[in-house]
Amino acid sequence: MEAQKPTTKPAVKKVEGSKVSGIKNAFLVIIACLIVAVCLFLFWFGHESHFEEGHPIDIWGTIYKGGFIVPILQTLFLTVIVLSVERYIALSSAKGKGNITKFVAGVKACLAKNDIAGAKKLCATQKGSVAAVVAAALTRYEEMDMNTVLTKEQKVATLQKEVEEATALEMPALQQNLPIVATMTTLGTLVGLLGTVVGMIKSFQALSNSGAPDSSALSTGISEALVNTAFGIATGAFAVISYNYYTNKIDNLTYAIDEIGFSIVQTFAATH
Repeated sequence: MEAQKPTTKPAVKKVEGSKVSGIKNAFLVIIACLIVAVCLFLFWFGHESHFEEGHPIDIWGTIYKGGFIVPILQTLFLTVIVLSVERYIALSSAKGKGNITKFVAGVKACLAKNDIAGAKKLCATQKGSVAAVVAAALTRYEEMDMNTVLTKEQKVATLQKEVEEATALEMPALQQNLPIVATMTTLGTLVGLLGTVVGMIKSFQALSNSGAPDSSALSTGISEALVNTAFGIATGAFAVISYNYYTNKIDNLTYAIDEIGFSIVQTFAATH
């Protein structure tokens, strides 16, 4: 029983050390973006200076003619922008201070010389999620090195489990808010399509009137259709680019963690 006690202590340390910065409540971001979008729609796009005899005279007035779906699309677009900036800051802190490739090479060089203390110093300098996982694995490495109760196979399995647990602790923080950005890729396009359909319905209603078509109603319907289409495409495109970009960055961090974790386990297995 006493030999298994050390396995429970590092878990507490890992929870305290997982401090990837980021917005925890994305719902508040959406609410804030909605307020900004509605204010822009009412007080800027809808300002009388953008109209002459009820007709828009610039791009802002034209956007206002897009109708009530415009602030919804603007909310989605602003949410994507805010969460993209938030993920950039969060993943930058997760990466740490130095270059990940150099950090991986430095740790592997220390492992080759069995310089565990040197590898831990590199982790303290690098910081971030990758360094946190490596530091936890190196701490367990030293514990297993001094352990005289467990067999070699048990020590290797314990060390491997430590790497997996430390990685699992960091991954949610890395992927936080990305599912929302992924949702915006589809939602933005669908809401834009809804605005397009509503605008075209208004246009056909203007054409179906008896006598001469109402040119004002016709232009309003066309404006609503085109503006909503543009906002929907822009939101979906930006969300796709952002999601793929940050997913790739997370994959690179995960690969670095896996590479160092494998090296730590293999070094222990080869030297004990």
